Amino acid sequence: MLQPQLSNGEPNYNGSYPPSHEYPNGTGSVDIQQELNRLEELILYGLRVPLTGRTLVDEERLLEQLDFIRLSLPSLFQEAAAILEQKQEVLLEAEEYGQQVIEAAQAKRAQILAESDIIRQAEREAEQLRRQVQQECEAMMQETLTEIDHKRRACLQELEDMRQTAIAQAQDIENGADEYADSVLEGIEQDLKDMLRIITNGRQQLRQDVPPQHNSYSSRKK
Repeated sequence: MLQPQLSNGEPNYNGSYPPSHEYPNGTGSVDIQQELNRLEELILYGLRVPLTGRTLVDEERLLEQLDFIRLSLPSLFQEAAAILEQKQEVLLEAEEYGQQVIEAAQAKRAQILAESDIIRQAEREAEQLRRQVQQECEAMMQETLTEIDHKRRACLQELEDMRQTAIAQAQDIENGADEYADSVLEGIEQDLKDMLRIITNGRQQLRQDVPPQHNSYSSRKK
């Protein structure tokens, strides 16, 4: 039976893959880079197929790690949502500050009702400040949404690339194992042919050494 061997110079984890982990439950933060490193370790520290340079990967552990990363993505989105919520709080504070400025301007206007020019100027300044605050709030909101969408797309693309790479490497390992088994069977087949040729030659040699039976019978009659 063919036995895969570990390559020299690599950790063997006592013949197993790196320790497993629990699926996220929404109470802790997940380091996506660390989980990608775990996935890489599953591939790099697998059992080596002799003479092929290929690695046997535990498909169940590989799929389990992919599922873990896939389930971890919602927690990453929750963290992004928390950041968005914090920015929204900042925006609310800015709006409150703007409202306070407007109220202060209105109070000032009430004190100088007799001065119409000053009143109109205060109204223009208050309106300009309101529009400025509103524009800044909308710009910050759009920037935050764009950043979250960019991170989401990057995570999805990275996961797809990782899945395609894992599938390709698994196919290469399978092909390498088939080629190695075929070469071993070919060697056994050649050995059997050589043994059969030796046996056939031996039987022919025995037949040449033994005289025919009818000649022996004629000699005995004489």
